[in-house]
Amino acid sequence: SEPSTVLAFNLGVFTKFTQTLTSVPGEPVKKDENSRRGNWGNQIEFVLTSVGYAVGLGNVWRFPYLCYRNGGGAFMFPYFIMLVFCGIPLFFLELSFGQFTSLGCLGVWKVSPMFKGVGYGMMVVSTYIGIYYNVVICIAFYYFFMSMTNLLPWTYCNNPWNTPDCTGVMVNRTKRTSPSEEYWRNYVLNVSDGIGNFGEVRLPILGCLAVSWVVVFLCLIRGVKSSGKVVYFTATFPYVVLTILFIRGITLEGAISGIKYYLTPQWEKILDAKVWGDAASQIFYSLGCAWGGLITMASYNKFHNNCFRDSIIISVTNCGTSVYAGFVIFSILGFMANHLGVDVSEVADHGPGLAFVAYPEALTLLPISPLWSLLFFFMLILLGLGTQFCLLETLVTAVVDEIGTDWIIKNKTYVTLGVAIVGFLLGVPLTTQAGIYWLLLMDNYAASFSLVVISCIMCICIMYVYGHKNYFKDVEMMLGFPPPLFFRICWRYVSPFIITFILIFTVIQYKPITYNDYVYPRWSLVIGFAMALSSVICIPIYALFKIAVSEGSTFLERLKNSVKPDPDWGPALQEHRKGRYATAGPESVEVCPLKEELKDEGKEKLKEKETEQKDEMGLTITGSNGSTLNPTPSA
Repeated sequence: SEPSTVLAFNLGVFTKFTQTLTSVPGEPVKKDENSRRGNWGNQIEFVLTSVGYAVGLGNVWRFPYLCYRNGGGAFMFPYFIMLVFCGIPLFFLELSFGQFTSLGCLGVWKVSPMFKGVGYGMMVVSTYIGIYYNVVICIAFYYFFMSMTNLLPWTYCNNPWNTPDCTGVMVNRTKRTSPSEEYWRNYVLNVSDGIGNFGEVRLPILGCLAVSWVVVFLCLIRGVKSSGKVVYFTATFPYVVLTILFIRGITLEGAISGIKYYLTPQWEKILDAKVWGDAASQIFYSLGCAWGGLITMASYNKFHNNCFRDSIIISVTNCGTSVYAGFVIFSILGFMANHLGVDVSEVADHGPGLAFVAYPEALTLLPISPLWSLLFFFMLILLGLGTQFCLLETLVTAVVDEIGTDWIIKNKTYVTLGVAIVGFLLGVPLTTQAGIYWLLLMDNYAASFSLVVISCIMCICIMYVYGHKNYFKDVEMMLGFPPPLFFRICWRYVSPFIITFILIFTVIQYKPITYNDYVYPRWSLVIGFAMALSSVICIPIYALFKIAVSEGSTFLERLKNSVKPDPDWGPALQEHRKGRYATAGPESVEVCPLKEELKDEGKEKLKEKETEQKDEMGLTITGSNGSTLNPTPSA
């Protein structure tokens, strides 16, 4: 039909255009090791993409607040302990898992097909996060566009959306609502009175959501080939902005007091279990474990890439960024507290409250405030996009790998477009007047304890079902050296224990979600728990299905067959399938069968030679004189 022809033409034009942008004139085109699936252009692209994926909005709006609340500098001790014993080992485990098989979060479960439900759980989690994460990015887009003015619209209280309680930041009252808070609640979101009252769609936010999805799609139009080039900017420029804001922040009056609140150790809190729980949770969630993104990104690596080195670089960079962002945030908050004549604790906030209320309010106090606002929200956009790229690629790769036909691989762009359109449509309800309630509900439930469960089951499957010795041999075959002893111990014992601790801590510390003074109704909490369970329930449902369809006359036989590795499990390319992964045929590297075949062939040739000699002796020609002649074989 004509519309589909036009769509195909336009996508073709976009693809050719991005190919032109991502190629260097005069430089020979590097061939992919995996020509069918593709690889990263170089290893820097993978590292930058993974940094962009791990370093997200949480590093800026969650970690500094947690650090301040949990003992300042004392919080750094449990934070880095959890990084070493849980964060880096899990990061390395997922990278090596995806790189070994060159498959996404669904395909890797050929290691033990019964556990494929873990991959589906990862897809469900990535879907939830991808929907609401892009809504946050679109609000940052909106603030970015609204900062293109001589006077920031949330500077004063003389606007139609302001209430009598609104007071400028230079005045200190007992009851005070800041201009930035009223701009956020009454104008940008126009928040309804409850989660069940959707009200109208906020058209400016909807438009920005469309812009956000278009940007994500265009950056992923050629998969990792195009996104790998984009991350040279999106993963590095936020550090430029952070540095600019840091230099500006520490020169302000009151900045030192803010940094003191951020770093002053309260050593007595080290003995508080909640501090250790917050440290473990922050490490786990900020690195993006169990989302499926790490497995997906690593699957485009070359087989012998040193992902052990990469895991350390990326994890340390992620945590270093969190600490650095704390200086940027609290230097500005200290400045604002000094102007208000209040304690830093009264202006400190986290989440959307920090990004769209507290920090923007502080920026209005600076000279040339629109410039600083543009830089800040541009940084938030880039931080969000880096994570969103990987979330979308995770879903697309899972679909393409699962279908696996040449047509779907060749037309991967259409899959990307389809996922982007569905993601946009599912995000529309979050642009209504009740959108903020649903966004926070998804953030608190859809991607909380379910991630911990998924990660724990993944460790159990690889280490105890597939077998730690088998996996250690796989890693050694891939990297050229076995996993260090420390990581082997962490994978088998320490990391699962910490994950279990996080799960228990999450359950014990659970409190029903609230938004400011609004208490969520019980029915909405039921929906929240349903979203959380929707990813976890995939695991037992698929396990039961796989057991039911597996071969065997008894339940135990079917169970045993369902956990056996698939015959296709292992390296994707024949050249890498060595040792126990070698297959019969001309490319086999198994020595013993080959020697036996050579012996058999030698015996057969000897028998053929003896038969030929007998035939020659028996074959005679009788002449006219009665003599016999042996014919001479013709050349």
